[in-house]
Amino acid sequence: MNVIEVKALAQSLRDEIAKGVVGQGQTVDLMLTALLAGGHILLEGPPGTAKTFLAQCFARTLGLEFGRIQFTPDLMPGDILGANVFNFQASAFTLTRGPIFCELLLADEINRTPPKTQAALLEAMQERRVTLDGKAQRLSPRFTVVATQNPIEQQGVYPLPEAQLDRFLFKQTLPYPSEAEERDIVTRHGLRAGNPDPADMGVATIATAAQIEAAVMAVSAVRLAGEVVDYVVALVRATRESPDLETGASPRAAAMLALAARARAAQEGRDYAIPDDVKALVLPALRHRVILSPAAEIEGRAVDDILTGLVERVEAPR
Repeated sequence: MNVIEVKALAQSLRDEIAKGVVGQGQTVDLMLTALLAGGHILLEGPPGTAKTFLAQCFARTLGLEFGRIQFTPDLMPGDILGANVFNFQASAFTLTRGPIFCELLLADEINRTPPKTQAALLEAMQERRVTLDGKAQRLSPRFTVVATQNPIEQQGVYPLPEAQLDRFLFKQTLPYPSEAEERDIVTRHGLRAGNPDPADMGVATIATAAQIEAAVMAVSAVRLAGEVVDYVVALVRATRESPDLETGASPRAAAMLALAARARAAQEGRDYAIPDDVKALVLPALRHRVILSPAAEIEGRAVDDILTGLVERVEAPR
């Protein structure tokens, strides 16, 4: 598959998801970019903004095995990973796999469970494997986490630690829809009883595992010129030098931003990345990897505004 075919496939996937989800085009693009770059995405938005339904439609269009975990304060690591259970009939331990053994995992309200349980995802997200009783169990090479959290309710939640946040390629904030989009949502869903189902909305599987693998291979062939690498490094280092940020982005953030830029270029039908690819991904790729300084926090500064200012100050290659 070449990048022109990747562009056509990406557009077909967007059109298919749009049968069920109104708007959220930027979020769909980021989810596709994360999949092609082998990353994960954290969706933050108020209730009712289609976070769960979007993940369901995304998995269906790509033909990915879908798994969902509803995170709660009493959830234990074994509830996610599974466990070796003694089988009395066979007189042996057998592996009972948890819901993490899938291709697209929806970690719903991930910040409602304690850090010990959140940490159960770390190895899976980084290395696509889990360790049970000392033995490594491989996950699918396409294993992708789509996590959600609600920014409104702060009671009974456990903020994600920096090590966990750094495993997410993107953090996307979902806004409320426009008036026209909300009217379309009411028209589509207002007459349906119960929760919507992607199949009922006409969302079909239009991609195969072979096509996904071919698209990932096409991304790996996208060129990243030296000046674009320098631009990524300059942006990331600028976050560490900014007086408005107590903690800047890590070298891992720079590497993942560069990889994401290549995936975006492929979706645009180009076999080379350009500075605009980097600019388009700076906010979702870095907003969860930096921490405001106390002074900026007191002044009510927003992380997105500070990152936008850095993008404007760091000169992009021509």
